[in-house]
Amino acid sequence: MTDRPAPWEPGSGPAAAGKRHAPATERNRDVILAVLRDELPSSGLVLEVASGSGQHVVHFAATLPALDWQPSDPDPAALVSIESWRQEVGLPNVRPPLRLDASADWPVERADAILCFNMVHISPWEATLGLMKGAGAVLPPGGLLYLYGPYLRENVETAPSNLAFHASLKARDPQWGLRRVEDVIAAAEGEGLVLRRLLEMPANNLSLIFRRRD
Repeated sequence: MTDRPAPWEPGSGPAAAGKRHAPATERNRDVILAVLRDELPSSGLVLEVASGSGQHVVHFAATLPALDWQPSDPDPAALVSIESWRQEVGLPNVRPPLRLDASADWPVERADAILCFNMVHISPWEATLGLMKGAGAVLPPGGLLYLYGPYLRENVETAPSNLAFHASLKARDPQWGLRRVEDVIAAAEGEGLVLRRLLEMPANNLSLIFRRRD
C-alpha cells in the first residue's frame, strides 16, 4: 500500500459527462504555478503533454491569460475529460485537446514551452524518450520543458512513500516506475535539452526545468 490517492474521481457540474477530477491536481497546482510564473514566456503557445483530467491546463490558463494553451493526451477518456473542463470554464486561450502519444509522431510543429506532469513514472521508458525527442524538435532555442513528479536520485535517500509507490507501479506494470533523474537528464541532453534547475517540491516531488540548447 502507498499513501498516494486514487488518481481519478467522477467530476461534477454542468459539463460533468466524462469529466474526471484528480485530487492531487488540486493540491499541487499552485506550487507548480509559482514555478511557471518564473519560467514561462510572457506570450506564446504552451503545450501540455499527458494532460490527464484537464484540471491543470484550465487553472493555468485562467491565471496566465496572455498565453495560448494546448492540452493533449493519448487516452480517449482523458480527452473527453479535458474537453469537459474546457467547456465548463469557457476560456478562449485553451485550445481543444489533441490526441498525442509522446512516443509516436507528434501532431504539433512548434511550441514555445512544454509541460509534462506525472507522466514519466506511469508510462514505459519509451514515452520519456519520445517526450525528449518531441521537445527537442518543436521547442525554439531557449524553450522550456518542465517536468514534475517523483524521481529517484543518486546519493539522495528516497522517501519511504516514494519507494512504496515505485513498488506498486512495478506491480501494476513492469514498464512503469520512478525514474532516475540522471537517466532523464541524459535522455534530454541527447535531444539538445539542458537541465537548468532542479527544485524540491511538496510530497517528495521534483520540478525539472530544461531549456532547448541555443
